[in-house]
Amino acid sequence: MSGGGGRNWRLVRANTDAVPSSARRFMARARQRRLRAALPWAVAAGVALVIGGLAWVVYGTPLLGVRDVKVVGVQFLTTLQVEDAAAVPMAEPLARVDLDAVRARVRGLAAVDRVTVRRSWPSTLVVEVVERTPVAAVPVAPGKLTLIDATGVPYREVSRQPDGLPLLRTASPGPSDVNTRSALTVLDALSAELREQLVAISAATPAQIRLQLTKERVVVWGDDTESDTKSQVATALLKKAAKQIDVSAPKVVTIR
Repeated sequence: MSGGGGRNWRLVRANTDAVPSSARRFMARARQRRLRAALPWAVAAGVALVIGGLAWVVYGTPLLGVRDVKVVGVQFLTTLQVEDAAAVPMAEPLARVDLDAVRARVRGLAAVDRVTVRRSWPSTLVVEVVERTPVAAVPVAPGKLTLIDATGVPYREVSRQPDGLPLLRTASPGPSDVNTRSALTVLDALSAELREQLVAISAATPAQIRLQLTKERVVVWGDDTESDTKSQVATALLKKAAKQIDVSAPKVVTIR
């Protein structure tokens, strides 16, 4: 005690033993509650950071960019033709490639019937092509023919008639031409025997369809109605020694 009668105060650190155990437990539980409350936010922030980093790598850098365009299914087309049509820049992030746009560009090739485009990670774009199947060859000029598919689409020029493929003679071949559509309806209905002996099919008008067979035989078909019945009748008469079979009215057949 000082001579002036006042008190001198001194701050000292209390020994932990001086803090009651109940208070220590209370403070420990408070710290745990704070940690538990902060943990989900810390985890969410970490996950967001990882996802953001991965998204940047996948979408924003060439690390997972296109390094190869794999073309599958080509027969008459070349791989280079499909690659040029696809027009996919090398090193463009694979995740950002517009598959529908690539599909539309490749589908623009006349010989392509269907196309599928998919990603093959980490760096390959796969373009799977199904080419049109020819059903007839249309003479367009001396020494030049155009192949058409079952829908009448002309898609490829050739210099000679392919084996096993009949000629189609019509003025304006194409998918919107009524004569072409009628002739293709008849072709689709022919029996295996008629197909095997078919040389050419002509359609001057939708009601003037004729089949030219081997051995200089002709089948007068008429229009494309009742084609299944006409096919059955004509097939049954193939063994007859006749140069012309008229099935335009299949219930009243005439042969010569």
